[in-house]
Amino acid sequence: MSLAPTMHRYTSALNQAPLTRRIGRVTRSQGLVLEANGPDAFLGEVCAIYSRSQGTPVLGEVVGIRDGRVLLMPYGELHGIGLGSEVIARGQALRVAAGNGYLGRVVDAFGKPIDGIAPPPVDVMVPLRREAINPLSRPPIRNVLECGIRAIDTLLTIGRGQRIGIFSGSGVGKSTLLGMLARNVRSDVNVVAMVGERGREVREFIENALGPAGLKRSVVVVSTSEQPALLRCNAAYTATALAEYFRDQGADVALIMDSVSRFAMAQREIGLAIGEPPTARGYTPSVFASLPRLMERCGTAASGGSITAFYTVLAEGDDFYGDPVVDATRSVLDGHLVLTRELADRRHFPSIDVLKSISRLMPVLASPADQALAQQAVRLLDRLHKSRDLIDIGAYKSGVNAELDRAMRLAPWLERFLCQSGDEVIPRADALASLSALLKET
Repeated sequence: MSLAPTMHRYTSALNQAPLTRRIGRVTRSQGLVLEANGPDAFLGEVCAIYSRSQGTPVLGEVVGIRDGRVLLMPYGELHGIGLGSEVIARGQALRVAAGNGYLGRVVDAFGKPIDGIAPPPVDVMVPLRREAINPLSRPPIRNVLECGIRAIDTLLTIGRGQRIGIFSGSGVGKSTLLGMLARNVRSDVNVVAMVGERGREVREFIENALGPAGLKRSVVVVSTSEQPALLRCNAAYTATALAEYFRDQGADVALIMDSVSRFAMAQREIGLAIGEPPTARGYTPSVFASLPRLMERCGTAASGGSITAFYTVLAEGDDFYGDPVVDATRSVLDGHLVLTRELADRRHFPSIDVLKSISRLMPVLASPADQALAQQAVRLLDRLHKSRDLIDIGAYKSGVNAELDRAMRLAPWLERFLCQSGDEVIPRADALASLSALLKET
C-alpha cells in the first residue's frame, strides 16, 4: 500500500497551517474603533481580542490601517478590553455556513441560527464578500418572474435576475408589500435580510407577513438596530452570500433586503469612525462604493440559477429625488417601485404609484400585446392624474376630451384592479386577462 496520498494530505495540511501567531496589542480606543500595534493583518481579516478578565475573546474585523496602526471594529461588546489587550489574527476573512438545511431557519449576521433549533448540517463555508460575476458571463434576462401582484405583473413586469428598488417613506405599507412578495413570488428559494430592523418587528414579520408557507422555503438573516454597525453591514453581505450559494446550485432565488438605507447608515458609521470625510448628508465615499459592489453580485449565472433582488430604500421626508442613497441606488438597479403616502392615506394597497415606477426590462420581457395593454392603462392613469385638479374643482365638462372621459369612466375599475389584499395570489395570466377585459369596457 502506497503512503504517498496520505503523506501528500499531511504535507498540504502543514503547508496551510499557521505555524506562527501574529499578535498585536491594543494601544487606543476611540468611539467604535480600537487601534492596535499589530498584528500584521489584511483588511477584512478577523481578529480575536482578548480581555484580561474573560477567557473568551471578542471577535473584530480589520477595517483600516493608519500610521502603522491596525484599526479594528469589534462584533460585540468591549467589556474588559483595555490598554495592552492581546490581538491575534485569525488568518481569514469572515465566512458563513450554507446548505439546504438552512431553509426555514432564522440566522444572525454570522449565519448562526437564532430560532432556538440546533444548527443544520453545513454543506460548505462561503465568504461574505465575493467579486461580481464577469458581465460577459451573465446570461441575458429573458424569463418573467411572477410576483402574484397585479400591479407589478401587468404594468411593471419583472424578470428572473433583475434588481428592483422599493422606494418609500415610513408607514406606507412597505412591510405589507414585502410579505406579499415573500409569499407569492414564483422562486425556488427566498433569502430575506432584515438589516437594522426593530427587534419587535422581526417576529411579527416572520409570523404574520412571511407566514409558515413563506418561511418554509426561506432563509431569514437578522441584525437588529441595537447591534454594532459592522454586524448590520455584514447581515447584508451574509444574505447575499447565501443567495449566491443557492444560485450556484441552479436555483432561482428571490433576495429581499430591508433595508438598503440602514445598510448605508451602518456603513456611514464605520466610515466616519475610521476617519473618512463626510460628503452628501454626511455619507462617506465608502457608502457609495459599497452599494454597487453589493448589488452587482445579484443577477443570472452560468449555473442556470438567478438572484432576483428587491431592495427597500427609505426616502427621508418622502424625498425620492434629493436623497443621495435613493439616487445612488436608482442608478445601479434595473427598475424601482415607488410607494406613495397619497395612495396609502386612501387605503390603496399595495401603494405602488405606477406612474412613478419603472421596470427597465419590461420591453424585453413582455410580449407586444402585453406591452400595448400596459401602455394603454398607464396612459389613462396619466391623463386622469394630470387633469385631477380640473375635475376636483368642477372645471371640466364631459365631452371636451374623449380620452379623459374614458379615463374618468374606467378610473374606479382601474383603482380596484391595482388594489390587492395581502392574502390574494393572482396568477399573471389571470391578471392580464382581467386588465384586457377592463380596458375593453366603453
